[in-house]
Amino acid sequence: MQNPVPSAITSSSSTPTSALTAQQHFAAHDSTPSMWPDFLTGQPGQPVRVLLIDDDPKMRLVIAQELLADLRINLVAQAGSVREGRRLISRHEFDVMLVDLNLGDGTGFDLIEHMKTVRPMAEAVVISAMEDAQHALHAFELGATGYLVKNSWFGSFSQAVLQVVNGGASITPNLARRLLGKFEPAHEGSPHIPLTGSSKEKDKGRLSGREQEVLHMVASGYTSPEIGSRLAISAHTVNTHIKNIYQKLDVRTRAQAVSFATHQRLF
Repeated sequence: MQNPVPSAITSSSSTPTSALTAQQHFAAHDSTPSMWPDFLTGQPGQPVRVLLIDDDPKMRLVIAQELLADLRINLVAQAGSVREGRRLISRHEFDVMLVDLNLGDGTGFDLIEHMKTVRPMAEAVVISAMEDAQHALHAFELGATGYLVKNSWFGSFSQAVLQVVNGGASITPNLARRLLGKFEPAHEGSPHIPLTGSSKEKDKGRLSGREQEVLHMVASGYTSPEIGSRLAISAHTVNTHIKNIYQKLDVRTRAQAVSFATHQRLF
């Protein structure tokens, strides 16, 4: 059943022409595929629950209309400030939070940190006008699993939501390339690279060649089934590698593993 349109995004005669054009475009857009695998999270009967927090009403309208056009997603609530965002995080059950970084009364970083405390199982995806590697890495360190640059991501917000809720990491392509540029190329048969830095880090095991390969693909945004298909191994084996990576790097999420690897140059 189609999700009801929240009152905050219902069009009226006062809606700007540009906003109406965007509204009509995205209302006509239905990204639901003809076949959506049952093993993936997000079915029309059990959609992914999303919070949207952005202080730009026009941008929020565009993103909301896109999310509402996809039967696999349920837009639970919207907010335009840190204060209102905190209230919604505490009040609603949700799976993914789309959050802008620049909010009038604070930053999206504050909400990511708060969300991870209140609802640690939820995913956070940054939506920002800033294509900045340092902002992205800080968001990942706080537990975000995606970073989307607004002007280059129209038409794909629903895909980003579905990607992160199914174990992937969603990053705007140009930004992902800049982050990957910080990694040293990994070659088949190359010696394992030990962790560097503090004595605690040195005490951790080394990432195997296969683990480096898996982590590199995680950083590129692939889900476990996709990684398994590309490496000709099962998704279960991929998840085993990821768990080993978590243990060796002393992290809890894919985004934290990618951030740690970026700083430590493990590739």
